[in-house]
Amino acid sequence: MKNIIITGTSRGIGFELAQLFAKNNYNVLALSRNSEPLNKLNLKNITTLSVDLSNDNDLQKVTNFVTSNWENVDILINNAGKLVNKPFEKITTTDFLEVYKVNVFAVAELTKQLIPFLSKGSHVVNISSIGGVLGSMKFPGLAAYSSSKGALLTLTEVLAEEYKEQQISFNAIALGAVQTEMLEEAFPGYKAPVTAKEMADYIYNFSLTGNKYYNGKILQVSSTTP
Repeated sequence: MKNIIITGTSRGIGFELAQLFAKNNYNVLALSRNSEPLNKLNLKNITTLSVDLSNDNDLQKVTNFVTSNWENVDILINNAGKLVNKPFEKITTTDFLEVYKVNVFAVAELTKQLIPFLSKGSHVVNISSIGGVLGSMKFPGLAAYSSSKGALLTLTEVLAEEYKEQQISFNAIALGAVQTEMLEEAFPGYKAPVTAKEMADYIYNFSLTGNKYYNGKILQVSSTTP
């Protein structure tokens, strides 16, 4: 059984992904601040950890679990995200930091702590946004969010280069509109053409096979804007 770590599993795409992997006989370590939604499902292959990804001490819980229970990590999906939607003149340095802590710094720190458990053939998938892609359509109010997702894309490219000799693959999926709570926060009333479950299906398959074909790549997965 392969070992899968997924962040941001209390709702949306992460919640659906955790179920998909578990139901298909993979070991899942599901990370989120709120573990209750997954715990209620009582799926045998899922272990939940309540963690604040912006807290380094909480991240230590993850490495402690892996050290005690698993020998390696096959797939890491950095799915958790934070969004602040404010006019640029009203957004604060604290807002920027809070967004970057989750969308960039936590991804870097968690990945760094798990590098010793990632071996040849492992795949790290970073979930980004079309809004972070150079030259894409941008939207007012998302200065912190979109710029952080752009930073995540660059981080993915750098790590793919740095660990290519170890044959650890790093890829990023830049998502367009998916019907999640986060989309509703950014664009109230907008209805996306893709559900969280449908996108989870795509990410599930990509995380299992995408590293055979890609490394250090940014895949834009969007049929529309926003």
